[in-house]
Amino acid sequence: MLLQKFSWCSKLNCKIVPIQTYWSIYLLLADSNNNLTLQISKMIYHIFFLFATTLAFRLMSMYFSFSPGNAFVVSLALADLVVAVYPYPLVLLAIFHNGWTLGEMHCKASGFVMGLSVIGSIFNITAIAINRYCYICHSFAYDKVYSCWNTMLYVSLVWVLTVIATVPNFFVGSLKYDPRVYSCTFVQTASSYYTIAVVVIHFIVPITIVSFCYLRIWVLVLQVRRRVKSETKPRLKPSDFRNFLTMFVVFVIFAFCWAPLNFIGLAVAIDPMEMAPKVPEWLFITSYFMAYFNSCLNAIIYGLLNQNFRNEYKRILMSLWMPRLFFQDTSKGGTDGQKSKPSPALNNNDQMKTDTV
Repeated sequence: MLLQKFSWCSKLNCKIVPIQTYWSIYLLLADSNNNLTLQISKMIYHIFFLFATTLAFRLMSMYFSFSPGNAFVVSLALADLVVAVYPYPLVLLAIFHNGWTLGEMHCKASGFVMGLSVIGSIFNITAIAINRYCYICHSFAYDKVYSCWNTMLYVSLVWVLTVIATVPNFFVGSLKYDPRVYSCTFVQTASSYYTIAVVVIHFIVPITIVSFCYLRIWVLVLQVRRRVKSETKPRLKPSDFRNFLTMFVVFVIFAFCWAPLNFIGLAVAIDPMEMAPKVPEWLFITSYFMAYFNSCLNAIIYGLLNQNFRNEYKRILMSLWMPRLFFQDTSKGGTDGQKSKPSPALNNNDQMKTDTV
């Protein structure tokens, strides 16, 4: 048996650890390898995220015809892509250097851009839910409410509200480097009141609005499906339902990915001195990367649930080996059912009865 002391250094501090057996040394070395594995996993994640969101944004911006629904989806893709352009490359540098080396200005800027992406995503998801609700449940007023000009105003409003919700970070001083996640990000312990406000504005209120919209849509869809059995002409297009289902899955995945981090933030904000030390580091890291992995999942969901996305993904991937294909406009354009004029989900008689659904 080996009896000696072994100097062990982590990124936070160094301490002397008594080593009594060769097995103890092996455990320390294994822990070091785990840290390396974690860093490699993070790098793979960031690279994959950049690749997936770039594909999604190029696909939607270049091949899809304009419609109110598409405008919000492209805006959501832009929100997902923002973090891949600036903050995530800096995170990769922090991983390589095992710490932040770019100074305070880049730290604040990357944290702010990451906040824009996060809040912009949920605000766009909320706007999409409201758009789908109006399209399916109030279809006769849809063309007027979501005209081309009005839609651009709505998209602009989403981003104005996103900036307004993110700017207070500079006054609160909540954008700091967190060595646990190699990122300059929102620090939950900076201000209890602001953390509670962020959770409410960024999570609880949007989740409530989106839940209401999709619940009403599901009620109407079930009503329509029952009526279709006794009628020869469907009242709701299959493409409309598929588009709704895609965005509903996007919402469910968002709620699943962001709930843990928001609940941790809410618990810490209520009692920072007592709750913050009790949050396990592994739980915070897991919930953090679950939340930020959500942006990458949106592009995957589009590909899984939409045939047009799958076809275009294949074409763009093939163009990596044959670049000339990248410039050939082989897409037929438009998502399923989006090129045609939105069809009312119900007829006039039914609309009068269920317009308040």
